Amino acid sequence: MELTQLLNSINAIQVLGEVQRKDISGIYYDSRKLKKDSVFVAIKGFNTDGHSFIMNAINSGAAAVILESDTGIPDELFIHNGVAKILVQDSRQALAEISSAYYKNPSQEIKMIGITGTNGKTTTSFIIKSILESAGYKAGMIGTIANYIGSTILDSKLTTPESNDLNEMLLGMLHQGCSWCVMEVSSHSLVLKRVNNILFRSAVFTNITSDHLDFHGTFEEYLAAKKILFDDLDENSSAIINADDKHSGDIIKNCKADKHYYGSGEASDFIIRNITYDLSGTQFILEWNRNSHKISTSLIGEFNAYNAAAAFAAAVLNGIDEDTVIEGIKNTAYVPGRFEVIGKGEKKAVVDYSHTADSLEKALIALRKISRGKKIITVFGCGGNRDKTKRPVMGKIAGELSDKVIVTSDNPRFEDPFEIIKDISKGITVRNYIVIEDRHEAIKSAIENSTDDTLILIAGKGHENYQEKNGIRNHFSDKETAEKYLN
Repeated sequence: MELTQLLNSINAIQVLGEVQRKDISGIYYDSRKLKKDSVFVAIKGFNTDGHSFIMNAINSGAAAVILESDTGIPDELFIHNGVAKILVQDSRQALAEISSAYYKNPSQEIKMIGITGTNGKTTTSFIIKSILESAGYKAGMIGTIANYIGSTILDSKLTTPESNDLNEMLLGMLHQGCSWCVMEVSSHSLVLKRVNNILFRSAVFTNITSDHLDFHGTFEEYLAAKKILFDDLDENSSAIINADDKHSGDIIKNCKADKHYYGSGEASDFIIRNITYDLSGTQFILEWNRNSHKISTSLIGEFNAYNAAAAFAAAVLNGIDEDTVIEGIKNTAYVPGRFEVIGKGEKKAVVDYSHTADSLEKALIALRKISRGKKIITVFGCGGNRDKTKRPVMGKIAGELSDKVIVTSDNPRFEDPFEIIKDISKGITVRNYIVIEDRHEAIKSAIENSTDDTLILIAGKGHENYQEKNGIRNHFSDKETAEKYLN
């Protein structure tokens, strides 16, 4: 696509230099990836400012640079090198607009279902994808664990990719014959405008509890970020809302979409009843449209009944028949690192991504109901350089709901792991915990020093296959470690 055409997609304050009628080779915000005749969008990040790399872009043969602040680089330098200088109000918004245009507005062709909330996004995405495939559709998926583009699986570095990467993935899905895309929509992506110009056919709200306050500052700002997804829905789309979450009314306020609720109350459109579960799975009754449906899934816990109900609602509201939906829910395999049961004997471990106070509490409550008198050992830590306020809260929950707690490292990143452990320990009100900083040794100790009638919750990292310390990621898997010692 020619640069002259692309410029029609953004609201430029000023354009200097020659806008050449040449085909653009790509859209980039990372100057290291630039190709000749590409467009560089300078974005102010949290650690680095893309405006500092404009000279790199010019030297790399960029056709144009989009920027939102003057960098001190003389206009004559742009003109001399044949590079168009395009000044905009907001570089992130411009990146979303020009990326959508460059990749031919793929979200207008593929049917998009977005899922947001503190917990349950990944699992709900997997269930919806399973339903769509049971209905005979080819579906892509974008989220925390991986990005599925038809038959191609790409590593996921962000829950929701930057807008140029996102639009490129969506176009790739269309090329591979996908008619649907299910994607997790993070609060970060909504604030940072990564999903601007994406047309969602449906949006799901799972729940909201305190998280990411290191980024958002306050819970109110975090809530406002989640709300953006529903504020931007049009009248032709549907919003699927967890009515049992006390903040559901705040999330849906000002939403123009067709609203549908799921939950345990009689006022819900999709009413959840009679939830039962054990280590083999979960069963419940879902009432909708004056019919009762018996739902069965191998996914464990009350929270997974809610995830399945949200997926059921999203699917039937998009025209998939109930029997196919029920089959798709039943066919959903274990979601990696989401209450994943490890071990074939009496002693079992559960690997779970629960890294918030709410998700840890729900995981432990589920284990308590399943345990039938078995002892529960919890192995967990908290991530470094992230929300510190949840650390003592999670310590308190783990102490009160476990027979024994082993406090260990998660991803300490650039923090002292023992300082993180100290923060966690402040919240533990009972003397049932020990500290083993090395996560491998902590898991080993929990398994080897426990009786056969023990359930071990290994919480926090879930599907992750690395541990990050001082900017270095080394291979580490909770699942692999648990399997090694359980076997």
